[in-house]
Amino acid sequence: MPINVNDPEYTKAEKDYYGAENLEEKITALKKMISHAPKHKGGENLRAQLKTRLKKFQEQLVKAKKQGKSSRIGIKKEDMQAAIIGKTNSGKSTLLTKLTNARPIISNIQFSTIEPSIGMMNYYETNIQLIEIPSIESEYYDRGLVNTADTLIILVTKIEDILEIKKNLDKAKGKQIIVINKIDLLNEKEKRKISATLASKKYNFVMISAKTKEGIEELKNKLFQSFNKIRVYTKEPGKEKTKNPIILEPNSTLKDVAEKILKGFSDKVKETKIWGPSSKFPGQKVGLKHELKDMDIVEFKTR
Repeated sequence: MPINVNDPEYTKAEKDYYGAENLEEKITALKKMISHAPKHKGGENLRAQLKTRLKKFQEQLVKAKKQGKSSRIGIKKEDMQAAIIGKTNSGKSTLLTKLTNARPIISNIQFSTIEPSIGMMNYYETNIQLIEIPSIESEYYDRGLVNTADTLIILVTKIEDILEIKKNLDKAKGKQIIVINKIDLLNEKEKRKISATLASKKYNFVMISAKTKEGIEELKNKLFQSFNKIRVYTKEPGKEKTKNPIILEPNSTLKDVAEKILKGFSDKVKETKIWGPSSKFPGQKVGLKHELKDMDIVEFKTR
């Protein structure tokens, strides 16, 4: 390189770059190098070289994907899946870290996300799969994941972006939650005006700051409610209910629970007991056609 860089973060990223084993790792390291490269005039050539190299590797990655050579592992859809979509620098990666256990790279560089990032949000004893989709303006935007997600979190920092994003959702079937981010930069009058505008358009919306966590709990609740699922716990005779519930569609039956535990399991069931909202009394014996309600507890005895 033409100049000496003393920033320890840059040095670490450079080491990661030369030790990278695939294109994704090289791209990640290069982005970190660019973000920590000197901002003064003497560093302009260095930054230009790094950006040229980054563009080259990104093009190679796109080509590899088209040829079916990507090292990306397929994403298995969970019972409740939501996609975070938005324009570049809208705060998608930061929001993912606030909601889940994921740790994506957070950067002010445009299009820093080139692969979907996945995290799991635990809420009311359920696991909700969240996927951060690369920027809607970038070539890495994954329309397939967006179209199949159960819920879409449309993350924006200004109202004008909502309709622009919605134009790309013509085949998406999931419920939509409009999320206005970075409200920590707004005063109370500006917040009230935005809220009134969104309410007048009858949007399902929430205003948040991914930075300060304002509105995050409200978003979690809206997200959970959007799936319209029921939670059913199972238990063994004489034991406590399971920690995590089985997720089912409304109006599901005991047979549906049994089959979700194991295909063909319902044929082995000789007796079922139920506790909770759909039971007339605790431990009621019911048949496999019994319709369940949210938070029921089920006990099976097999032949």
